Amino acid sequence: MAMNQDQDNSALTQARPWRRIAIFGLIVVVAASYYFYQAGRHRESPTEAKPGQFENTPLSVAVALTRQDDLPIYLSGLGTVTPLHTVTVRSRVDGELIRVAFTEGQAVRQGDLLAEIDPRPYQVAVQQAEGQLLRDEALLKNAEIDQDRYQTLLEQDSIAAQQTATQASLVKQYRGTVEIDRAQLDNAKLQLSYARITAPVSGRIGLRLVDQGNMVRASDLNGLAVITQIQPISVVFTLPEDDIPAVMRRWRSGDAIVIDAYDRAGQQKLASGKLLAVDNQIDASTGTLKLKAQFDNEDRTLFANQFVNIKMRLDTLRAATLAPSAAIQHGSGGAFVYLVKDDNSITVRTVKTGPADGETVAILEGLAPNQKLVIDGADKLREGSQVHVIDKTKPAVPSPGKPAN
Repeated sequence: MAMNQDQDNSALTQARPWRRIAIFGLIVVVAASYYFYQAGRHRESPTEAKPGQFENTPLSVAVALTRQDDLPIYLSGLGTVTPLHTVTVRSRVDGELIRVAFTEGQAVRQGDLLAEIDPRPYQVAVQQAEGQLLRDEALLKNAEIDQDRYQTLLEQDSIAAQQTATQASLVKQYRGTVEIDRAQLDNAKLQLSYARITAPVSGRIGLRLVDQGNMVRASDLNGLAVITQIQPISVVFTLPEDDIPAVMRRWRSGDAIVIDAYDRAGQQKLASGKLLAVDNQIDASTGTLKLKAQFDNEDRTLFANQFVNIKMRLDTLRAATLAPSAAIQHGSGGAFVYLVKDDNSITVRTVKTGPADGETVAILEGLAPNQKLVIDGADKLREGSQVHVIDKTKPAVPSPGKPAN
């Protein structure tokens, strides 16, 4: 019995250190859990308190003022610059190109000398035609003298009538020959004039296609150079068929319709012109109608085949209430704005929008001039929200057609 009791005491003594370790570890785990729980509570934002505690905290927003002004109504389309005349300069005669009288890219006027073909073969042809004409004129003159003599002898009954008639026919034959000679001389002179190649139209000449010293022929397809008329110049553009009735009403009124051409990005204005022509049918594949505008292009900013954005000034909305496009919100009930009242509270106002021009839109119903509209920070706004205007220097609605600074 004593031996068994000693064994139990020895086992209990060996187990006690592990029990202490287990109890200590449990205490550490509980303490760590409590620490992290308290630390997590302290990391919470002090402003994330009970719901509704900060409902009246003003929200920061940027505003802009509505104003009253005239708003031009524009129709927009895509166009391609098309010259009124594009001419490939070709030689009308064959020969050696002995002179190139133009500079590539030069502005030329109609009739300016561009090139010369070797004129000597055509000068010889002119001399030959002149000699042929002189010979046949001499024959004609001699035949006319004989005819007069025969006519006198016929009156004296000293010659047969048949001989006189034959001489008259010979005179007519020589007269025909002389007319042919004169035509041949004129043709030879014409061919000689073709040896000097002049500009058929005014415009800007392109790159030279044939160098001096080459043989050129009238059958050459490429020609010597290409002249493009750029002053004035036209733009062919398209508009959707839904816009055509309004365009035609303005077109039939007889008033000039102003057309503005902008660059590819639609930011820089290149030129102003007027509507020149309207096509007679709608393209069924695209549902658009082609129109042509003409531009003076005095500063030569438009080039043939250049892509441009077109803005057609169709009408002007007088004394309209204008608002920035950024202020217009859209919901299930239609367009609305957040209106800032004098006490810096928000009211939601339903509006009816009209034509737009860039960042400006006309308000047909719902607003008056000099009212503050939220243009930035509207994500958390609702009816009655208090706001703080952080950007009082925000400019008002830009003038139509002018970007805001």
